[in-house]
Amino acid sequence: MYYGYFNGTIAPTDKLAVGITDLGLLRGYGLFDYFLTYNGRPFQWDWYWERFQNSASRMHLPLPLDKDATYSILMNLIERSVEAGAPEDVAFRFVMTGGYAPDSISIVKPNLLILTEEIHPTPLIQYEQGIKVILDEYVREMAEVKSVDYKRVILMAQAIKSAGASDLLFQKGGEISELSRSNFFIIKGDKLITPNRNILHGITRRTVMQLAQTDFEIEERPVLLSELYDAEEAFTTSSTKKVLPITQIGDLTVGDGHAGPKSAFLLERFNELVKNW
Repeated sequence: MYYGYFNGTIAPTDKLAVGITDLGLLRGYGLFDYFLTYNGRPFQWDWYWERFQNSASRMHLPLPLDKDATYSILMNLIERSVEAGAPEDVAFRFVMTGGYAPDSISIVKPNLLILTEEIHPTPLIQYEQGIKVILDEYVREMAEVKSVDYKRVILMAQAIKSAGASDLLFQKGGEISELSRSNFFIIKGDKLITPNRNILHGITRRTVMQLAQTDFEIEERPVLLSELYDAEEAFTTSSTKKVLPITQIGDLTVGDGHAGPKSAFLLERFNELVKNW
């Protein structure tokens, strides 16, 4: 059993409910964040809170809790969930919406939901073989905000499946931005290159760049589709994917078509970090 928090109430997640006049339901107006714990501790909590604050500010939603109070709630939810039979490590999902709106448009008081969830790790075979993604000419609105608007990947689900792919790689006018739920990197020699525009600034992305700085020259800049042809390796980063190789983009084979050693090196670095978190 997993526990959650909703506007001051802590209860099993299946007992929590949001009313039907919530702006998240009526207008799709809301944001979220998602992160894991390692050894019972929230990973990169300072960075996740900073990003959640930024998203809330850009969406004009005042935070009902401060950082310390929120952390106390997280630890309470872990404790209760573990006592109820959940494993030591969980995923946390924050959801904040515009709240209940009598006129179906005005923000009065945001609703804040914090859920503990089961972690669904990426299958080992995907790290060994890499994944395929397909190109999609699209840029997320307010990409720097982790909003609840994920309709693009849902609408494209059949196209992804038909192509035997795992995800979308967004590009616009020949410039790559990100995957539907994760960030994108290419490797050329000792250069680690990642887009810096029209993206959500991922916490795993930030962590990987920090871990890589002693061994790679890091370039945060616009990345063009044409650069994929001479990339040695490509990979994506997110909370659940960590450092996941991409071996095919549409009809293009990346590098030699195998999960590369440099991506594996960075994954090993990341795993060492979280093991001792």
